[in-house]
Amino acid sequence: MQPARLISVVVLQGTVLNSWKVVWVVLADDAIEFYKKKTDNSPKGMIPLKGATLTSPCQDFTKRTLVFKVSTAKNQGHFFQATHLEERELWVKDIKRAITCLQGGKKFARKSTRRSIRLPENVNLSELYVLMKDQDKGVQELKVEKDKRLFNHCFTGNTVIDWLISEGKARNRPEGLMLATGLLNEGFLLPAGDVSKDGAEKGAECVFLDQTEALYYFADSGFFCEGYSSDEDVIMKEEFRGAIVKQGCLLKQGHRRKNWKVRKFILRDDPAYIHYYDPTKGEDNPLGSIHLRGSVVTAVECVPDAKRHEVDGNLFEIITSDEIHYYLQAATADERKDWIKAIQSVSKTGK
Repeated sequence: MQPARLISVVVLQGTVLNSWKVVWVVLADDAIEFYKKKTDNSPKGMIPLKGATLTSPCQDFTKRTLVFKVSTAKNQGHFFQATHLEERELWVKDIKRAITCLQGGKKFARKSTRRSIRLPENVNLSELYVLMKDQDKGVQELKVEKDKRLFNHCFTGNTVIDWLISEGKARNRPEGLMLATGLLNEGFLLPAGDVSKDGAEKGAECVFLDQTEALYYFADSGFFCEGYSSDEDVIMKEEFRGAIVKQGCLLKQGHRRKNWKVRKFILRDDPAYIHYYDPTKGEDNPLGSIHLRGSVVTAVECVPDAKRHEVDGNLFEIITSDEIHYYLQAATADERKDWIKAIQSVSKTGK
């Protein structure tokens, strides 16, 4: 798969059977490409963006949320479903920009952060991002309640600036704001909540906001936002009572046929459970659950009964207290590390 501007797992409705399938989607210069696997070298299909229109939110499906529609110049409709609201908004924003660029006779490309904010050449944003994500010395992720919504795994804008100054990465707040803007423009940090999103959309010279009301999150974190009800009498199944610690898509090996499929995983603590779902069918009914209390999770280099060309790299294994083995694959090495650390923590502390 070729490098691209934006890439992630998205649910796509088929054009022939109208069935929904999980695919890897890439936003290229002038088209949307989708792949069956992340490791594929050639796309399974392509949607040209020249003359296309975008509809979001798309209300064509009563039982599906977070859907957006791309209609080509030939009036062919393509429906996509994101895994969470922030992901959909990120896709919609960049697809709209790509369509606008093509209308002006240009190809879509993000602006150079270094040129737009005069970022020094010796600043390595990738290395800075790794330091910021350090569990012990980095920017601490919080759970913030705001406007009847609960934002998980996020942090405030002023916290980022405070951290940059305290770690000697910036001499003052304007310099810290410049670095944070670079991280935001390059996609390392993403806005969460209305305040930070408004700041990013206005196109001001510094889109990052040094404010306590502005919320942000790491691009590859377990961020999610949820609404809540004041009704405290709702009785939930015991294994769903725990707070959500992390969620996202992983490849999972089946126990019978040993084939690999994309599943959405939701990790909860107290009690310690991880549930997995078919990402094309929502989160009402999980396909299964893993009780993590007393389990062992480790990184592995290979999987028994798996062919090398089917799956390779970023693998890890969960062995439950009942000695049941689960093999999973993350998209990146950092993502695997984050999942292992989160599951290890829950398996030790949750009941």
